[in-house]
Amino acid sequence: MRYRTLGGTGMEVSVYCLGTMMFQAVGNPDHDDCVRIIHTALDQGINFVDTADMYGQGESEEIVGKALQGRRDDVVLATKVHFKMGEGRNRSGNSRRWILKAVEDSLRRLNTDWIDLYQVHRPDPSTDIEETLSVLSDLVHQGKIRAFGCSTFPAEEIVEAHHVCERRSLGRFRTEQPPYSILARGIEASLLPVCQRYGMGVLVWSPLAFGFLTGKYRKNQPIDLATGRPTIRPELFDPTNAENASKLDAVEQLVELAESIGCTLPQLAVAFTVAHPAVTSAIIGPRTMQQLEDLLKGAALTLDDATLDRIDEIVPPGTNLFNPHAASPPRTLTDTALRRRPLAERAAN
Repeated sequence: MRYRTLGGTGMEVSVYCLGTMMFQAVGNPDHDDCVRIIHTALDQGINFVDTADMYGQGESEEIVGKALQGRRDDVVLATKVHFKMGEGRNRSGNSRRWILKAVEDSLRRLNTDWIDLYQVHRPDPSTDIEETLSVLSDLVHQGKIRAFGCSTFPAEEIVEAHHVCERRSLGRFRTEQPPYSILARGIEASLLPVCQRYGMGVLVWSPLAFGFLTGKYRKNQPIDLATGRPTIRPELFDPTNAENASKLDAVEQLVELAESIGCTLPQLAVAFTVAHPAVTSAIIGPRTMQQLEDLLKGAALTLDDATLDRIDEIVPPGTNLFNPHAASPPRTLTDTALRRRPLAERAAN
């Protein structure tokens, strides 16, 4: 396994990062099997493990904590905070109040004294970014986290955060975790260049595009909407939808390309993401041991210029054929009061 420096943190991480979202009741509910998968990944050279408090409402963190006993010093451990945890108010978001509670809960579930990378899972328009950066900086000073980052933030909010940290002498986001795949290349236009400008590490998620790049869903073949990922977002898999049809057309061309260079479609998909100079690691999220082993077989795959040129022909740079994981639209688009003056003030005279 090859290793790269994670932004300006000085921490060296494997190019494959083990994502653990599927290690929970709605993915793989067998804790012992999940621990075996994690151990196999570590034995194969992966030293970067990513989880989040909301994965199974803490179940994934508990599994990771079990797996890392006796191996904690060898692993760069990342988790995230933001989404709602349990009932009641003030149990989500990016406020100082919630982050101070959430980090203690994560440390307990992970059975560790520190978190190497603590990430803000999504932007929070109700919380001033200075508030969030301030509490995260305090956690670094307290030794509870080593560095902090963000996930699925738009480029402009990352720029704003860096300006705030400079003005207030606060710690800054060292990493960004965006969705990125052959079918979702929109971040190439501005987000990845912004991360490069600020020296941020980038760990990309969903390189298999919600399963579309597994090869399981093909053109002119029936798609079972009652099992697997289609049960979560069936509208994304309806072949009668023109947008979905374009994704399936691209998949057919990508399958042909993968076969021509002697690899599988998933191996091609992951190798594509780590070929970008801004990307530090790609998060692979196996549910089974077989899925992990199949992905690890592609770790040595190098895509030459001719292959990348062909991918550019199928899905042009900066193009999103499919991106269900993008951050929620900003309030400037969803709140009509922010886009429309009061009725009496709309005329020019």
